[in-house]
Amino acid sequence: MTLFTPEDLLLYLYKESSHELTVAIDSALKEDFKLREKLQVLQSSADELDKVTLSPSMEVILRVMNYARKTAIEPAQHS
Repeated sequence: MTLFTPEDLLLYLYKESSHELTVAIDSALKEDFKLREKLQVLQSSADELDKVTLSPSMEVILRVMNYARKTAIEPAQHS
């Protein structure tokens, strides 16, 4: 039985593992229930991370807008 690190499984999950590692994990997954469970947990976590969206708070947006107003250069008037 080959032991795979969480990093190995993440590489496999994101299809970034070497061909040899992919073949070894594919083979192990057919026989090792615990390994399948670990991979399933990682997959679920990755799916949840993909759903996360972040946006700045209204306070941050207002601070940026106020700073921009204070530091804006007035356009030169042409005669």
